[in-house]
Amino acid sequence: MAFFQLGLRRVAAHLSRVPLAAAPCLRQQVPVPPSRILQLSRAVRSYASTTATEPKGPIGPLGGKIAEAVKPAAPSGSSNGSHKSSSFPETNAKVVGYWLVGSAMSVFGIVVFGGLTRLTESGLSITEWRPVTGSLPPMSDADWQSEFDKYRASPEFKLLNPHMDLAEFKKIYFMEWTHRLWGRVVGLTFVLPTLYFIARRRVTPRMAVNLVGISALIGFQGFIGWWMVKSGLKDDLFAPGSHPRVSQYRLTAHLATAFVCYAWMLLSGLGVLRTHRLLRDPEAAAKTIAALKSPALNMLRRSVAGLTVLVFTTVLSGALVAGLDAGLIYNEFPMMGNGLTPPKSELFDKFYSRREDGSDLWWRNMLENPSLVQLDHRILATTTFTAVVALVLYSRTGRVKAAMPKDVRKGVTGLLHLALVQVSLGITTLMYMVPISLAAAHQAGALALLTGALVVGHRLRVPKATQALVQKALQNPSRVQAGAISQKLAKKAAENKGI
Repeated sequence: MAFFQLGLRRVAAHLSRVPLAAAPCLRQQVPVPPSRILQLSRAVRSYASTTATEPKGPIGPLGGKIAEAVKPAAPSGSSNGSHKSSSFPETNAKVVGYWLVGSAMSVFGIVVFGGLTRLTESGLSITEWRPVTGSLPPMSDADWQSEFDKYRASPEFKLLNPHMDLAEFKKIYFMEWTHRLWGRVVGLTFVLPTLYFIARRRVTPRMAVNLVGISALIGFQGFIGWWMVKSGLKDDLFAPGSHPRVSQYRLTAHLATAFVCYAWMLLSGLGVLRTHRLLRDPEAAAKTIAALKSPALNMLRRSVAGLTVLVFTTVLSGALVAGLDAGLIYNEFPMMGNGLTPPKSELFDKFYSRREDGSDLWWRNMLENPSLVQLDHRILATTTFTAVVALVLYSRTGRVKAAMPKDVRKGVTGLLHLALVQVSLGITTLMYMVPISLAAAHQAGALALLTGALVVGHRLRVPKATQALVQKALQNPSRVQAGAISQKLAKKAAENKGI
């Protein structure tokens, strides 16, 4: 065995001294020039190293700025930089703000159209709730006849429309069908983009929670809508012989949810757009924030918040008026019959009490007696208008006027104009016994007035998260302006290279 090992070592040593036959061929090969991609890569590395070490030319300073701007910073609380940051951004994409405002406008439209559906008494024409299959209207004469037969079994047809034919039924059916289809469109155009923006990390964690909450509220609103319609399909809701209608409580809940959904969308969208606007000029943004922190605006800020609550409460009382058809009585203003108010016996009628001891007399009359419901709405509307005028006068006082930003001043003035229009619409609607056009305009005016109050309140506050972003931008402006600098750098480089 040792003999064979010694022989193998000698053969290996001999072969190592013999030159390989392929070596001369390799030395004679013509060198292949590097590819254009390799040359470009080497040029980029050379240019980058030159820019980083010794900036020259017109783009040298810009190169240094962008390199400094995109240089990663070690996270706080971690010396080795091993801490993994969240994949969600610090600011929402600007498109999210435009989408939210657009969604709010769509909700505005469906609220007004829903009012038209109620005014034309079309809401009870569809007697079933089919979220998926109900998206399509009847396609054949047999389907239309089936839907008409279901409606003829409802209290509204028996007591209100016993002489209605199929052609007239189709008109009110399409009104309600359009309203429900619009609701489905609002839901789909909000839920699907919500999933996309969250999956693509185009929103902050806080905004992601808001979007999920609004999506859930939209679904809940659809349920409340059917819950409301279902109340009008029963004949035991009111006294025998009364006008068939939906429950005023459920109608108020349906309208209140729509208003909350609208306000949530609107404020979220305006917040996104305002953050982007402030970050474009951090120095001006810091001055705006400092101006809004003036003690002279504290009372104004609280007053606007209280006014917003008052407007919303007046809207709810208006929903009770609509649900009870209370606008069809006492069609004069400011008188109600022979005085400013109806007689006390009429306002607190024992007919509406359901307890023997009469303990529910006062609150049931406030919510179910048409005379008292209309009086309550008049009082709330007058109080709201007076509060708007008082707010405008207070904003004109010297100390508040000097501290109030220009956009807030314009918002307060616009709020007064909206209040004047809304009061005029309310009085006109009452005196002309609730015509459809004026009543729909009055409902739209209520939402417009609430919008004005929300916008003024929004302009008087800057969220702490936005203030933190502005402070960060002031401390490191190059990072905030990195996108603009990189665009300038690319443009300069293109000009110098002639491409």
